[in-house]
Amino acid sequence: MRQAGKIGPLEGFQAGAVTRQASATLTVATPGPGFTDITEAVAAFVRESGLRSGLVSVFCRHTSASLTIQENADPDVRVDLMTALDGLAPRHGQYVHGMEGPDDMPAHIRTMLTASGLSVPLREGRLALGTWQGIYLIEHRDRGHRRAVVLSALGA
Repeated sequence: MRQAGKIGPLEGFQAGAVTRQASATLTVATPGPGFTDITEAVAAFVRESGLRSGLVSVFCRHTSASLTIQENADPDVRVDLMTALDGLAPRHGQYVHGMEGPDDMPAHIRTMLTASGLSVPLREGRLALGTWQGIYLIEHRDRGHRRAVVLSALGA
């Protein structure tokens, strides 16, 4: 019989009123298919907001690009993830939708499999990401685009 994992007590519990909000749009020029690290740009937005605790929302305004939180140490992880997405939604599959090119429908599928929006907690004025985590915009089209990412933060 499998034992359940042990869950520790809550640490660093805080409560208080939401007293501040901030929003902005980040424009990301992608070089083509793959991952663009936007972690520092989101962290700069948080610093500019003046928030010490709360939540930041990161939202991609496109249906052929997406967002993810992934390992930021070994770039081979991102290469392998693109290979996996290529297998799940091949560029030249038998798709009905093709009016925007053969890379468009697989891009829509890849966006559906990943995320259009992310939420990251803020602690002590910083993104509460793990040691090896980064925030990435994933370009799913064959050529580069200018992508709009809406940032919104709430907290105190």
